[in-house]
Order: sequence, then C-alpha cells, then structure tokens
Amino acid sequence: MLSTGAILRVCMRRDSSKHVLYCARRFLQTESREAYLEPVQTHPGVSFLSLNRQQAKNAISLRLLKEFRECLDTVQFDNSVRVLIVRSSTPGSFCAGADLIERRTMSKPQVDKFLLDLRAALGVLETLPMPTIAAIDGPALGGGLELGLACDLRVAGHSVTKIGLPETRLGIIPGAGGTQRLTRLLGLSKAKSLIFTAKMLTATEALELGAVDYVSAPEQSAVDRALALAKEMSSNAPLALRAAKQAISRAPELSLESGLDFERAAYEPLLKTNDRVEALNAFKEKRLPVFKGE
Repeated sequence: MLSTGAILRVCMRRDSSKHVLYCARRFLQTESREAYLEPVQTHPGVSFLSLNRQQAKNAISLRLLKEFRECLDTVQFDNSVRVLIVRSSTPGSFCAGADLIERRTMSKPQVDKFLLDLRAALGVLETLPMPTIAAIDGPALGGGLELGLACDLRVAGHSVTKIGLPETRLGIIPGAGGTQRLTRLLGLSKAKSLIFTAKMLTATEALELGAVDYVSAPEQSAVDRALALAKEMSSNAPLALRAAKQAISRAPELSLESGLDFERAAYEPLLKTNDRVEALNAFKEKRLPVFKGE
C-alpha cells in the first residue's frame, strides 16, 4: 500500500497543483475506508463500489459491512450511475467471506445482528435500480460469493480458482442468501451439489455451471471485462435499463399473465420520456442517441 507521500509524488509528476490536491483528497477519502464509491472517469455513467480490506482479502468485517451499506444507500438514489461494478480495490482479489477472526470474538446476539445486517445489505444490492456487475478477480468464498449472487451479473477473472460456498465444512450453511439465490440461479440439483460438497470452482467451471456469466480473457482482469460489459449497457437509455431490470426481476415470482401486465406497466411510462423522443430522432437522423435519463 502506498504512503500518502508516495501518492502525492505520483500526482505531482502527472499534473498541476490542482490535480495534486484532488488526488490527495481522493486518496485520503478512500484509504481509510473499507468500502467506497468511485466514478469511473473513463466510462461515464459507470461507478465502482470497491471493497478495501487488502490485508484480510476483503473478508466482511462489521466495519466493512457498515460502510458497504452506506455506499448502497448513497448509490441507490444517484441517477447519474447507470451501471455499478462491485470489485476489490486490490488486484487479484474479491471477497473471502465473513471475517472469521472477528467472528470468534462476537457474542451470539452480535452474530445474529451481523447476519441480519448482511442479509439486509445484500437485499438492497439486489434491488438497486441500475444494473450491477460483480468483478471477481480472486477468491469469492461464502459471503463473498453470496455478495456476487446478489448482483445482476458476475464476471470472473480467467485465473480465479476459488469460487464456492464452503460453509458445510465449517459446520454451518450459507447464511446470507446462498441457499436461496444459488438455487434460483442454478436449479435444485446443481445448488445442492455445490453446497453439499463445499466444492471450490475455477472460473471456467463456474461459467460452465452457470454460477458466473462471463470469464475474462487471459490477458484481462475481471474488472476490465466488467468495464467492457458496463460500457455496452451504459450507452443505452438509463430509464429503460431500470424499467427492464424491474420487470425481469419480478418475472420468477409472477404467472405469465401477471408478468405481462407488469411488463406493460413498466413499458408505458417510457413512451413519454425525453430519452424515447431522442431515440426516435437519432434513428431518423442516422446517429447515435444521447440519453440523459429524462
């Protein structure tokens, strides 16, 4: 981890005194946090939600969970964010699950509250209005994989070798949605097989099983592949993306007729938006549309 002085020296080599101040401020804001939000400067409309416990492989501590939830509460109402990527601030990492060292010091009521808070946080992540992508560049174990399952899509780095739910080896079961979200994603038999055996999957195995949706090319990181995917999404109309996510997410719990009614209810307001008019004008003028989320 670079010191503040080292960060400042890098900034000073790059640009003006204004850039130095900006860079130092950004560094100090994020260095001390275990989870933080950051817009991707090269990809308008895309933001990172970064896990930042390098020394603990982003194991979910009480503090990380608190700051992660704060980030979710912020981004939930930020209309400028069209796509959110959950990643590790450290290359080659993602989330090793709950912090078992901290867990050993916790009382039963504290554990109960932690699980309740984690469940609530992942529920908020799952229902964020914008598309979300988990960029898995390292081990995604237990609560780390459960965090990924709460995202809309999962991208694994090509060299990742540990993706799984090892809880039954530890005398427990997945307790932050793993038994439910994995079953809805993979079906009963595959979910049972993965949880009963506590098997660790490689990125390729996870893709074949359906636990992840993309694997990066060998020369890419999961974050690189996630950014390419996010770019494809963020060029589309933000209000349409949000409406599509809402309609798709409700599909499994509705009958076909009820789902079609819900789809129509989500479709109808889009016809009156400025973005819809812009899309039609752009088509007529044979140019790319410029959407504003209005």
